[in-house]
Amino acid sequence: MTMAGGSLPAMAPWMSSMPDAGELEGAAADALSRSAEALLGMQDEAGWWKGDLETNVAIEAEDLLLRAFLGILNDDVLAPTARWIRSKQCADGGWSSHYGGPSDLSLTVEAYTALRLAGDSPDAEHMRLAAEFVRDLGGPECSRVFTRLWLALFGLWSWEDLPAMPPELILLPRWVPLNIYDFGCWARQTIVPLTIVGTYRPKVDIGISLDELRTGEQPPERRRRPINTPAGLFQRFDKLLQKYHYRPLRRVRETSMKLAEQWIIRRQEADGCWGGIQPPWVYSIIALHLRGYPLSHPVLARALACFDTFEVRDGGMRWMECCQSPVWDTALAVVALGDAGMRRDDPAMVAAADWLVGEEVRVRGDWAARRPELEPGGWAFEFCNDNYPDLDDTAEVVLALGRAEASDPDRAAAAIARAVAWAQGMQSSDGGYAAFDADNVRRLCEQLPFCDFGEVIDPPSADVTAHVVEMLCWVRAHTDIAVDARCLRRAVDWLWLNQEADGSWFGRWGVNHLYGLGAVLPALRAVGVPLSDRRIRRAVRWLHATQGPDGGWGEDLRSYETDSWRGRGDPTASQTAWALLALMAADEYGEPTRRGAAWLARNCRADGTWDEPQYTGTGFQGYFYINYHLYRQVFPTMALGRYLRATAGEAPSQ
Repeated sequence: MTMAGGSLPAMAPWMSSMPDAGELEGAAADALSRSAEALLGMQDEAGWWKGDLETNVAIEAEDLLLRAFLGILNDDVLAPTARWIRSKQCADGGWSSHYGGPSDLSLTVEAYTALRLAGDSPDAEHMRLAAEFVRDLGGPECSRVFTRLWLALFGLWSWEDLPAMPPELILLPRWVPLNIYDFGCWARQTIVPLTIVGTYRPKVDIGISLDELRTGEQPPERRRRPINTPAGLFQRFDKLLQKYHYRPLRRVRETSMKLAEQWIIRRQEADGCWGGIQPPWVYSIIALHLRGYPLSHPVLARALACFDTFEVRDGGMRWMECCQSPVWDTALAVVALGDAGMRRDDPAMVAAADWLVGEEVRVRGDWAARRPELEPGGWAFEFCNDNYPDLDDTAEVVLALGRAEASDPDRAAAAIARAVAWAQGMQSSDGGYAAFDADNVRRLCEQLPFCDFGEVIDPPSADVTAHVVEMLCWVRAHTDIAVDARCLRRAVDWLWLNQEADGSWFGRWGVNHLYGLGAVLPALRAVGVPLSDRRIRRAVRWLHATQGPDGGWGEDLRSYETDSWRGRGDPTASQTAWALLALMAADEYGEPTRRGAAWLARNCRADGTWDEPQYTGTGFQGYFYINYHLYRQVFPTMALGRYLRATAGEAPSQ
């Protein structure tokens, strides 16, 4: 919905000269005008933006399975969700974790189970193809632990054949390895409720069997590992925990269960979710229900009602967002519109700034486990997630508040000051910045038998570190807020130490080296690194070498697993924009940059949007990817705005 009063007729004085410029500049200016108008039209009346977050069908399958477990599944949810799941099946019978990707065994097992729940016959052609795919890859026996855990909830897998997750884990003090704060915030929020679920080991009969999928293979974590390896030691320790499950110290176990229950409840957000993300949310509901909470209890009633705000209904189908990103999207949209020339005091920008200021986190979250003396500040990703603000959103919001004028400037300035202090205090000991925690780097966590799905820790990354560096540089240049020079220097040193040999940087939260470069080079430009620096030039050469023949850039998700895919893939609007943002930060406006800008202008649709079915967001590399529907809009708008400012001889917007 368009903000009342928000418009772009006079937003960019330098655009008036565009008709006299070359053909490219004219096409780019036209595309920018349309894209900015389209972006402005997506703003909510309250001032925020939010694009849909599309992931894979495990989210929908597990939503149906959760409802079946709780006894609340109805046809209004089941039928349209099943249609969505069927629509995503690949030609080989399986389901993929992302657009155009290979089918995945675990996803296929979960999707197949959900469709059996929906009444699809094993003899139906699409189900026969799926079952054949599953058997060819070893059956559910070779699927991930978390997939088999879902099967165990319905008696379709033995609890005894899953790794133990004892609730006594909650008792470990923070100085003991493998305590819950050694895990990333998303992992600890999932593990704590699962320790309760794994203790009760429930079985709900849903009237189906999956015998047609089985092969008799041995699960991966049960294959014997050498005893002189961490995996081998944990494997043998798991056998002891399995025995302890049946003969626990009763008082210790019940104390652990009560503490885990209280830990979960304390972390429920105001809207009813947990962390604003699906996995801890569903497992927390199951755990509390097993602890005796009826579905009518306020904690569970809020949790279930909140799911309705995450569903998307389209064309007779229903799918679920795994998360929502209004703070991130709003900050990016404000920066993009600022790059497009919108005035700081435009009503749309003021409304966005006011909304962002109101979303500041002022309470202590789990991050305080390692930074107990640090005062709270910063922003989270979601509408409600006060327990887990993150450095990425915090940095981008501060940059956005530099582009938009809040109606209460003093309040905004105070929020920025708190954010700077919090961000500097969250620096890891090696100088880098992670998303949610400081010094969350214990790799031993990855060796646990139940940790077979993506990242379970939160080490520093180049993209987050770069965003914090860019934020601190802006604050230093435009405010009187003190910035710790040593903190900034250590962060820059971290970036240099983590540059890849080919000149790129790894992208933790976006795909992949194009995202890393799109974050790092603007940060190095902001900090004042000479653009002649050989490391900058090496990065520029990599970008030139990876540009596609049509002028665009793309990077396949396989680059997370195979180096030969770095910088290779179908061109996308967001990735092309990231490459351009990096090149322009290095003062590169030659033929590669012009061809990239031409690609964006040429592929901008009549309504000012870009088509981008590819997934360019990363949850867990190799496992879980995200299609941020707003990325295809905000980043091309930024890139075209900065390109046209530069070609018009103007300095970048601040």
